Amino acid sequence: MAGYADLWTRSIDDPESFWLDAADAITWDHAPDRALDEAGETWRWFPEGTLNVAANALDRHVDAGRGETIALAYDSAMTGTKKTYSYAQLRDRVADFAGALVGLGVEPGDRVLLYLPMTPEAVIAMLACARIGAVHSVVFGGFAATELSVRIQDAAPKVLVTASGGLEPGRVVEYLPMVQKAVEAVPGVVSHVIVRDREAVPGDASSLVIEGTEVHDWDDLVAASEPAAPVAVDSSHPLYVLYTSGTTGSPKGIIRDSGGYAVALAWAMRHIYDIGPGDTMFTASDVGWVVGHSFIVYGPLLAGATTVLYEGKPIGTPDAGAFWRIVAEYGVKTMFTAPTALRAIRRVDPDLEDLSPHDLSSLETLFLAGERLDPETWHWANDGLRVPIVDHWWQTETGWPICAIPRGVEHLPGKAGSTAVPMPGYAVTILDSKGREVSQPEKEGNIALRLPLPPGTLAGIWGSPERFRDSYLAAFPGYYATGDAGYIDRDGYVFVMGRTDDVINVAGHRLSTGSLEGVLTMHSAVAECAVIGVADELKGQRAAGFVTLKAHEQIDPETLERELVALVREHIGPVAAFRDVIVLDRLPKTRSGKILRKTMRQIADGEAYKIPATIEDPTVLDALADTLRARERANVS
Repeated sequence: MAGYADLWTRSIDDPESFWLDAADAITWDHAPDRALDEAGETWRWFPEGTLNVAANALDRHVDAGRGETIALAYDSAMTGTKKTYSYAQLRDRVADFAGALVGLGVEPGDRVLLYLPMTPEAVIAMLACARIGAVHSVVFGGFAATELSVRIQDAAPKVLVTASGGLEPGRVVEYLPMVQKAVEAVPGVVSHVIVRDREAVPGDASSLVIEGTEVHDWDDLVAASEPAAPVAVDSSHPLYVLYTSGTTGSPKGIIRDSGGYAVALAWAMRHIYDIGPGDTMFTASDVGWVVGHSFIVYGPLLAGATTVLYEGKPIGTPDAGAFWRIVAEYGVKTMFTAPTALRAIRRVDPDLEDLSPHDLSSLETLFLAGERLDPETWHWANDGLRVPIVDHWWQTETGWPICAIPRGVEHLPGKAGSTAVPMPGYAVTILDSKGREVSQPEKEGNIALRLPLPPGTLAGIWGSPERFRDSYLAAFPGYYATGDAGYIDRDGYVFVMGRTDDVINVAGHRLSTGSLEGVLTMHSAVAECAVIGVADELKGQRAAGFVTLKAHEQIDPETLERELVALVREHIGPVAAFRDVIVLDRLPKTRSGKILRKTMRQIADGEAYKIPATIEDPTVLDALADTLRARERANVS
């Protein structure tokens, strides 16, 4: 096998042959004769090719004699339920539910909205849509009714699939009242609602009455239906629409194609994650996010591997050893989670005492993405787990990694603070504010990707071609603007320092909040932190650091502030003018672990703000506001 550098160079210099070769990993109903159809700022991958993604994920493995291999292992820390599905069993469940959708009149191209907890039905429903060419749109279970209705309005789904509810530590989240409110807010759109009854949560199909919408019980509907066969669709046919936050407040429906996505994931599973038939992958995420789509559901199943679907948290269900139990119990080879999960574990169990009862000998690599991985946490995990830690970077829009260490190609060394090197098809470039390439190593700028983007990346924004261009292509003609800032070092490693709007300007000095956060986490008492730029009459902005402490840490706040200020002065310099340190019990985050820096800045500056739909716990924002008010009163006095 060629080394990383040769593969990447070939993908950039000769994308046609590179991706046609990669397409051989997929079973096509009609194989493509060419890889790329490009015209200016538009492109399609594998034109003329037809396939079915669900059949590639399930049927072909059964047809190859691997029907008894475990495809899906479900483990719920919330209910104690454990269940496995072989490839043959999962195929049959998917075919049955696909038949139920067909019986309701769902046709190729129709949208089906999924509003489900982390249970096998979520995976089954996604694959059932793919089996019949329907376009699924997964909305994180528990999203507010107003946000759910916005997505119904935009996607116009014929069918909505839900459950009686989800489970969080210490509470039950009932879905049906939110579904009723959301569907009624957009009358005449959703024709059918399918409800999966869940014993642990009150409510069932009979408790949901919506005028103009038929409500069905999942089990009853499937029992009255015939299994559906796979439907071949064009490579460019939308597989799903996944919503991501929009800068205008209106969510963007990212369109993912079928053929390009299948090829990209098949390549990534083998070459990045080093996963193939017989291997087990545990991705600690949610199917409501892109990580869940790509590396809980489609990626591992396309690879013929076993995927673990986990309903629980990294801590508290029951302890900080929850992830390590999963790894040991299921023989996990590759694990994928978010840095915020590691920081949560580190805060509660800094010495990894909850790791010791579990045998992690099967684990070969831990991948992290979703939030910048600070160097201190990288070292902590690397030293404690004694397996390679790969911090890699990608977005909802790209669908698979932009940068990583390709463990199935070459065991390149990792670098703390870096998301490693660009993956095939991604020409990562640093641009200045005027769109000029920055050739100087380690000079920060806007991270952009030269067009065309590789297979598997977004094919557009649902219902708004002009918004696709305005959001991603207009800022730097010929490039996709990632919205992230960072630099490339002399070895070609990419360092993503944060979103471009997270760069603060202190008296004319542009400072990366990621760099400042990296310094704050050097302190032995700090579990995690966030740095934001707050308004300052003299300097324009000044940096403020919000920190949480490790469990059982006892340190005087004034001492901590003095030591952190000294650390920043030592490692960044006096230009940072850093002097504000605020200790919090918890940082405000989304359910996927991203720290809500923009909202924190708005609160600190006294601006009006909207509580993000993706927030994990809104009360954390109230606590933050109270802390800042108390600090202001103390300063005045």
